[in-house]
Amino acid sequence: MSEQQEAEHQEPGVFDGEEKAATADVAAADSGPREPGGDGGTAVGDAHAAGSGTWEERAAPLDTAGIGEGERPGRGVTGARRSAAWASPALEVSPAGPALSFGFNLAKVPGEGEDSDPIVRDGRELGLVAVFDGMGGAGGTVYETPDGPRTGAYLASRVARDVVEERMLALLDPEWNLDGPAAARDLRRSVKRALADTLAGLNAPASGLRSRLLRALPTTMALMALQRRERKGRWAGHVFWSGDSRVYVIDPATGAHQLTRDDVRDRGDALANLRQDSVMSNAMSADADFVVHHHQVELTAPFLAVAATDGCFGYVRTPIHFEHLVLSSLRDSAEAGSWSRLLQQRIAAITGDDAAMAVLGVGADHEEFRQLSAPRTAEIEQRCVVPLDELESEVGRAEQAVAEARRRHAALQTSLWAAYKPEYERYLGREEDR
Repeated sequence: MSEQQEAEHQEPGVFDGEEKAATADVAAADSGPREPGGDGGTAVGDAHAAGSGTWEERAAPLDTAGIGEGERPGRGVTGARRSAAWASPALEVSPAGPALSFGFNLAKVPGEGEDSDPIVRDGRELGLVAVFDGMGGAGGTVYETPDGPRTGAYLASRVARDVVEERMLALLDPEWNLDGPAAARDLRRSVKRALADTLAGLNAPASGLRSRLLRALPTTMALMALQRRERKGRWAGHVFWSGDSRVYVIDPATGAHQLTRDDVRDRGDALANLRQDSVMSNAMSADADFVVHHHQVELTAPFLAVAATDGCFGYVRTPIHFEHLVLSSLRDSAEAGSWSRLLQQRIAAITGDDAAMAVLGVGADHEEFRQLSAPRTAEIEQRCVVPLDELESEVGRAEQAVAEARRRHAALQTSLWAAYKPEYERYLGREEDR
């Protein structure tokens, strides 16, 4: 198929009008947000689209083995479910297809995490990763639900997740090129309706408090949908986002590439956004308009598609450290499960927030990615991470020395003044005589 034919071979089923969008309503909007099953150990991506009975369901166990005592456990999967529905019957399984996948959700407070479980899906010709971060500050309102009190942020991320998964499973088809802009409008319309319906179903009393910073059921979204091209090893990557969660592609040779632009008021680069905590300028919610951005990239396997909430990347020293965190964990792991657990341990050690991540590896398996990325891992470690960390330690020691010098200076100042003061104030008389 030529590039011109590919461009014309667009998917026919994207809803792009209100009369068609009515059929996109999802069960999540009618029945409220999906709650994790059992004791908080559901597999990532445990909901499937209505009528998609051809999906091969594989629920993975909790991926918490290897997490140190006292660290936060997370839900995780080490292998996403494969979809026979996504595979073209005319094509054999290609080594260029997704070969490894996992996701996890680390809650700062077990059972109360405001990030939803990530979406991790893959088939022979398609892939899907997504994360959703309920905004605890703007969505801190607490609602009574059948499962007990839940914040608006907690509910929002889960409602949005279920809607987006169902819509993307309907829109993605290996036989049709996804119409990205139309899909973005579809996602915005479907999520907006589901959040509004959920809010109405909560029967929450109207609040007298008005603030531009408060939102009803606010959440971020960051998503990448992958479609394999006819050309060997080539993939179309459709990136959708709203808020400050991110999608990255990691090339074993050239490293991490951020594909989403943070929706924040102070438009700095990734390092500037680490140094300052800017206010969100756009996010999904039930009571305010929002935008779902779309960006398309052409990718060549092998590569890693990574979706992450800010609890994963927002507490590292630099963006370089985030890449190193991912790749050094890969280097130090034996298979996808241990890679996931190492990432969870290392993120839990530094983050101050809930953290969710979805990873899909295309064109290589775990050991191949490990070998291919080894030179890059060593390069950024030796050239960037080690020098920065050593200088950071030096700065820390210098700051401690300055603090100690200030303490000794103040003590000496006080001591010398105490000895000097009586003669200095000889003619002032006593304070009580004034």
